[in-house]
Amino acid sequence: MTTHARPAQRIGRVKAALDSPDGLRRGMNLWPPFLASGIRIVEISEGFDRVVVRLRRSRLTSNYVGTLFGGSLFAMTDPFWMIMMMRNLGPGYVVWDKAGEIDFVAPGRSSVTAVFVLDPAVVAEVRAAADAGETVLRWFPVDLTAPDGTVVARVRKQLYVRRSAPPAPA
Repeated sequence: MTTHARPAQRIGRVKAALDSPDGLRRGMNLWPPFLASGIRIVEISEGFDRVVVRLRRSRLTSNYVGTLFGGSLFAMTDPFWMIMMMRNLGPGYVVWDKAGEIDFVAPGRSSVTAVFVLDPAVVAEVRAAADAGETVLRWFPVDLTAPDGTVVARVRKQLYVRRSAPPAPA
């Protein structure tokens, strides 16, 4: 009888079906937390190394004083660094969000955009450290900017990365 070890990190069947960048973008744009919050994924690159997300300002996305709701600003950044790192490392790695910080810089009086860019050199660094048996904790920043270039908020997300199984012998 053969037994199979359960992987350390699982992606649900529905999410796994959204394998292409365009499929993932479309699916996430229909995901109720993003759809209801006015969050829209504009672009996911073929290599999953660049993502553009927009939050539009409306009565439903504004707070008590009429500026963008801080929770929506943070939510628009939530899964992307983790997804990008998972897709770039490939199978055999566990990637989780570990921590997050937001610094509100200016009132969000218009729509804002976040552009996430994952440097291949950073992916190689993280892979090498994880392959050496290290648990990797690394911060990734992204600015949320208004159309005129004003930084509305700065967000940092910390990722936790490790090998899910020992590396294969060379």
